[in-house]
Amino acid sequence: MIQPLMPKATAVWLVENTALTFDQIADFCGLHVLEVKGIADGDVAQGIKGMDPIVSGQLSRSEIERCQANPATRLMRAESKYKVPPVMPRKGPRYTPVSRRQDRPDAVAWLLRHHPELTDAQISKLVGTTKPTIESIRERTHWNSANIKPVDPVTLGLSTQIELDAAVQKAGRKLERERKKADKAAGRTSETLLPASETTAPEHATIAAPETPAQEDESKKSYDADSVFASLKNVKIEDDDED
Repeated sequence: MIQPLMPKATAVWLVENTALTFDQIADFCGLHVLEVKGIADGDVAQGIKGMDPIVSGQLSRSEIERCQANPATRLMRAESKYKVPPVMPRKGPRYTPVSRRQDRPDAVAWLLRHHPELTDAQISKLVGTTKPTIESIRERTHWNSANIKPVDPVTLGLSTQIELDAAVQKAGRKLERERKKADKAAGRTSETLLPASETTAPEHATIAAPETPAQEDESKKSYDADSVFASLKNVKIEDDDED
């Protein structure tokens, strides 16, 4: 579905003025559910003024009331009277507003700490910074290293949760491919655990205790009638002596 013109501003207005669920707002605005929850908590989109999608013709009042009555439904965007050409994604680092640029080192520090699998190119694309800046923050040679505090870039508004999740998953797949390629080059195979059926005994099976030397000697003895009655007679005589 086509996103609204100003997704975060629209989400702010929907959170403040409707009883829609976070899932419904996230689906309509193309945001992550956690971002919408952050907007409701005041952690995300601070200072952004809400934009009424009804005034801009993107939603109707009846559509909002319909979705409020049934949380399982999803908002359907109203048909626009004007055909807006699709926005082509830009290549390279994203544009960061001047008011947010001082927050980029904090976002880079957070990504380096919590997602070391991300490449410098991915970090540069997420928060709109340069590779030399990323390297200086990693090596703690940045001119403002003493004041850099790791902060989630989603909270700072430098990237969306969906973009961050996609980058982390892509980096994870790349690491897995490299690991398999290295194992194959070294002639190693990936070791896996054996199934439980092969490593555990059946429930009805019992483990016999090992026989002691004394038990083995007893099992080798042969008994006859005379020896048995002789032993009983000796026991009886000992009982009489005790009396």
